[in-house]
Amino acid sequence: MLLLSRADIKQVFSMKEAIEADKLAFKMFSQGKTEVPLRTQIVAEKQNGTFLFMPAYAPELDAASLKIINIFPDNIDKGLPSAPAQVLLVDGETGVISSVLDGNTVTQFRTGAASGVAFDVLGRKDAKEGALIGTGGQAASQLEAMVCARDLEVVRVYDMNFERTTAFAKRMAEELAEYGTKIVPASSSDEAITNADLIVTVTPATSPVFEGSKVKAGATVSCVGSYQPHMQEMDPVILERASKLYFDSEEAVLSEAGDILIPLEDGTITKDKFTGDIGNVLLGDLVGRENEQEIIVFKTVGIGAQDLVTAKQIYDLAREKNVGTEWS
Repeated sequence: MLLLSRADIKQVFSMKEAIEADKLAFKMFSQGKTEVPLRTQIVAEKQNGTFLFMPAYAPELDAASLKIINIFPDNIDKGLPSAPAQVLLVDGETGVISSVLDGNTVTQFRTGAASGVAFDVLGRKDAKEGALIGTGGQAASQLEAMVCARDLEVVRVYDMNFERTTAFAKRMAEELAEYGTKIVPASSSDEAITNADLIVTVTPATSPVFEGSKVKAGATVSCVGSYQPHMQEMDPVILERASKLYFDSEEAVLSEAGDILIPLEDGTITKDKFTGDIGNVLLGDLVGRENEQEIIVFKTVGIGAQDLVTAKQIYDLAREKNVGTEWS
């Protein structure tokens, strides 16, 4: 069994490769070539936490996976990760666990890459400005995916804590210097989104973090943060204004995402607003962006197929390059 740490994964895998891995995962999911049960959630009320178990199987890849990712917000006060995770990659021919990968790194890659796919497939080709709302554990990979998908001149970052925002923007400007994008802190969400062609929200908010009326025509919005029915970071106004609404998996989104469930329940939108899964756009079965004025929304909660394809490609590259630690 091969153990792959964060450093190991970063040595063999890039965001560009992660975006391509997610494209394959979304296509396979839409073609019915993966078995992806809805993730199991077990609430740990005593610890204000949630255990999440995400299995997937792809006969075509001769591989299965199980990601365990547990959401424990109070860990921040203990100096521990708020979303500890591991991915188990399983040999589909023998059932033997072939690798254990650092789940935080796999999750960051594949979650960021989902937005990267949306921006690559649905975003305006001439996009020049981006906005990122949220600076938590998933924010860095979301930012990298945005600048990887489009050659942006500037990305404005906003978080409720301006000191944290400034520190994050400075760090990201250094880490992502190779992309040549100016990354600056914004003092408000309005300042961040007003001129943005690409927008990512990645927060655990229970009320909207931006004004939908301020989003400009032609923008593409990727909403990543809400993964429970009570969470709502997206202003329903943007759903009313949007020409198209895509998902990673409509079934998964409707099982847990307050961003869609809440406006459905209060009548702000109906299912007639849904366009479909992004995998069908990649397959050519569903139309994507049709003009430069359309506002397009992509809602992702993450599906096991992304973890499986990403982990398998990382594992194959690590074997090829003799990276990782053998554990027998």
